[in-house]
Amino acid sequence: MTPTFKLSRITLALTGAFLLGGQVLAQTVQPPAAPATAPAQQTDANKDDQLKLDSVVVTGAAVATTKMRQSLSVSTLSNEQIEKSVATNAAEVLRSVPGVRSESSAGEGNTNITMRGAPLSAGGSRYVSLQEDGLPVLLFGDIAFATPDQYLRADAMIDRLEVVRGGSASTLASNGPAGIINFISKTGEDKGGMASLGVGLDFRQYRLEFTQGGKASDTVRYQVGGFWRVGEASGRNANFNAENGGQIKGNVTFMLGGNNYIRASLKVLNDKTPTFLPVPTRLSADGRSIQTIPGIDPRNAFFVTNAFNRDVVLDRNNQQVVTDPRDGLHMKSTALGLEAGFDLGSIRIENRFRYADNGGRFIGVFPASDGPAVPASVGGPLPADRFVGHIFNTSLDSLDNVFNDLKASYKISLGGKDSLTVTGGLFYGKQDIAQTWYWNGYVFALNGDNPRNFGQLGTLPTPIWGNFIRSWDSSYTQTAPYAALTWDAGALTVDASLRSDRNKGSGYQLPDGYTAATGGFDTRTRNNFNYSISKTSYSVGANYQLDRNLAAFARVSSGVSFMGDRVLGAATARTAIPFNELTQQELGVKIRSGGLSAFITAFNAKTKEGCAFEASTQRTLCDNYSARGVEAELGLRAGAFRLTSGVTLTDASIDGGPNNGKTPRRQADVVYSIAPSYSVGNAEIGAAIIGTTKSYAQNDNVVVLPGYTVVNAFLNYSISDNLLLNVGVNNLFNKLGYTEGEGQNGFFVARSINGRTARATIKYLF
Repeated sequence: MTPTFKLSRITLALTGAFLLGGQVLAQTVQPPAAPATAPAQQTDANKDDQLKLDSVVVTGAAVATTKMRQSLSVSTLSNEQIEKSVATNAAEVLRSVPGVRSESSAGEGNTNITMRGAPLSAGGSRYVSLQEDGLPVLLFGDIAFATPDQYLRADAMIDRLEVVRGGSASTLASNGPAGIINFISKTGEDKGGMASLGVGLDFRQYRLEFTQGGKASDTVRYQVGGFWRVGEASGRNANFNAENGGQIKGNVTFMLGGNNYIRASLKVLNDKTPTFLPVPTRLSADGRSIQTIPGIDPRNAFFVTNAFNRDVVLDRNNQQVVTDPRDGLHMKSTALGLEAGFDLGSIRIENRFRYADNGGRFIGVFPASDGPAVPASVGGPLPADRFVGHIFNTSLDSLDNVFNDLKASYKISLGGKDSLTVTGGLFYGKQDIAQTWYWNGYVFALNGDNPRNFGQLGTLPTPIWGNFIRSWDSSYTQTAPYAALTWDAGALTVDASLRSDRNKGSGYQLPDGYTAATGGFDTRTRNNFNYSISKTSYSVGANYQLDRNLAAFARVSSGVSFMGDRVLGAATARTAIPFNELTQQELGVKIRSGGLSAFITAFNAKTKEGCAFEASTQRTLCDNYSARGVEAELGLRAGAFRLTSGVTLTDASIDGGPNNGKTPRRQADVVYSIAPSYSVGNAEIGAAIIGTTKSYAQNDNVVVLPGYTVVNAFLNYSISDNLLLNVGVNNLFNKLGYTEGEGQNGFFVARSINGRTARATIKYLF
């Protein structure tokens, strides 16, 4: 039996079973309840619902309503659930969301994220929009060395996480047709706060965190919070403060009566964290299996030491700059936001605005070649116990952006329970992408425990991959009018939406090359570019709520994601700018019975991809893909026992080209998460178990990334009503789990999840 047929049969069986179950239950239930127009109150019937199917979701919805009444596949995580995941960063939080593939092996940023079989054909989140409070963090999710999660921190200021998979993400967000991940901040609705101190138990780390909110007066509400931390690299061999920094966020809301409000917000981020990149490995004799090198443990190997504190580069003006590799991923951001909502008669107006001043530097060691394979032209071959690593020293000169989303809704009564809501909006985004690359090559000992650095190789940057110095300054604007109709007819809700994105890009690129005459960049080779492209997206869905505990939905949608710097290629700026198009169909059911709730969705997706350049593999990728499967989310509460779990079954393939019919790289057939917990007295114990079956390192399906299961465990203990103790262990069994691998010049490198780390946190509530 072929894998495709097996997965298709599972898909049909699961979908059929739940739809049949819905028909049986429908024969014994009461008539449909009235449409929900406000957040539902917990009742005796739904207080145990772990999936919160009656909670109102605002992300990716033209009309804010409950999960039960939306034709969307949505997951929500509260701040409490995020804490219990024992996640160390935003990427690890996402591992427990079904349908989401988050390769949480890069540290506090530069994470690869996708959904529902959409390909990881470039770094970052090409098909997913990462948002804070309803606006994207960056306009594009796949900017080289500047992914959205680098400017995002998961801390106590987060109220909840809303994740929309597929559906109206095509029309209610730009450049995120596979889904929307929205981190929503606290806004002072709950009075009080907390302060905490966290310490590493098996590594050196200290973290201070706080948040406080409430009413300053009858008409003013506020929330402020943030964190600061210092210590070693999380689970890595570093003998210096690889982590050093933090952020502070705050907002104030002016309540103007009814649903009218104005909210101003501020975020300041200045954080240094280590950059975790692939490390040297070996391949088996048949070239299919990854093998570790003695002395290099991919779970904790780190090639930046306290002695490696100087790397001299050039800036875009050919001026010499002395940088410190120990700074790793140094992110800086100051963001100002303004949000407002007004009822003007029967019309609801909402507007969100944010300006962000983003910059920083990305520094990390990427292995390029082992000693014997180093060309003689640059000083090789080298001894067998050494390798050459390129320093990905990238100055993020500007990632500044401005976003504004204006939306108006008008609800028309059609008599009885029927109504029609007309929604129109306009999104505007402006994104700067200005970077300077200057990658020197260094010789390192083939040893991951406090390795020795033997100095720079050659006299020019990047002698192994070529002269990899590059600079560009570009600006992109995206304007997108959108419209939606939502027909609410009692138990039936039908919605349709349309979006027209117009993307413009302009700027210049100084291509690769170091010249003796200029001592750096040759400005005579400057390439200017200017382009404009437009595409239209659509989404149509319907939801039928058979009763208060059972609903089914269906949807078809097609959306696009544009690319920024990825289309510049290896040498010249393009004039014909490609885009990526994702078409999806989905069918789902939501069901609840007592303490058990489930959300199951079958999906089919096809991706038509434009060509984009990838620096680490030195290749331009432009394949097409298809994927189908099932994602299921389950919640259970029985007395003191709670359980949430998710599983995603995916049958994905490459369509056309030399790899036709093969599985897309790093796409597993099964990804799952299980999070049980049990309360007894003042204590709660639990775990977050995340697993994946095998996948392939690249589209040629030669090198296998083995499947693995990671167990995170926690213990919460209430010392008093206001004083809490938490102990969390990430990767309890110190599992080795590869998330990616690639070869260059006969040299293979791979990146793994972090090894075991343990933390203790004391928290005071006030």
